[in-house]
Amino acid sequence: MTDDIWRRDEVESPCIKVCVIHPDARLCTGCLRSMDEITAWSRMSPDARRAIMDELPLRTGQITKRRGGRAARITR
Repeated sequence: MTDDIWRRDEVESPCIKVCVIHPDARLCTGCLRSMDEITAWSRMSPDARRAIMDELPLRTGQITKRRGGRAARITR
C-alpha cells in the first residue's frame, strides 16, 4: 500500500480556528475569508479555492485593530 492512495489534491482551508468576524470589514480575523466564502468552502472547486487563497494576502489591510471594553462602546 502506498501513501498516494491517501494523498488528496485539494486546496487546504486557511482556517486557523480563530473565528471572529470583524464588524466593519465583515471578514474573519483569523483567516480573512468572508462568511459566504467560509460557508461555501467545502463545495467550492479547487480553482475557486485557489482564487480566494491568492486574494487573502491583499485583505490584511482591511482589518484594523479593534479596541475592546468600555472605550470601544463609548466611541461608537
